[in-house]
Amino acid sequence: MYPAELVMPMKAELTNNGFEDLTTAEQVNEALKQSGTTLVMVNSVCGCAAGAARPGVVDSLSGAKKPDHLVTVFAGFDTEAVAEARKHFAPFPPSSPCVALFKDGELVHMLERHHIEGNPAMAIAANLQAAYDEYC
Repeated sequence: MYPAELVMPMKAELTNNGFEDLTTAEQVNEALKQSGTTLVMVNSVCGCAAGAARPGVVDSLSGAKKPDHLVTVFAGFDTEAVAEARKHFAPFPPSSPCVALFKDGELVHMLERHHIEGNPAMAIAANLQAAYDEYC
């Protein structure tokens, strides 16, 4: 488990931009029951989370269409919440960082780590904006 002093600034990059920080399985299940669209980011300490995933996700929210609900869990820190979120990501294997879009509780779009690694934040934002255009 990562130390809080390392994780908290990385969580703040998302919570300062409207994301709700989920730390329990119950919070994850409640968030995914909501009607409308819910964006879930599995945050992480890795370089691709810092360089592409978090900035890309935040930038993706600048368009006209965006998810109704924004939530995040942190891999290696919020272990219960991450494990529960990953149950809802099937058939995709666990990866972090990753970003999932749900519509009325159904997974409709997924960005796995291999989609994030090596791509600039702008590409992550564009991918998500295309999903918002389709589902939000």
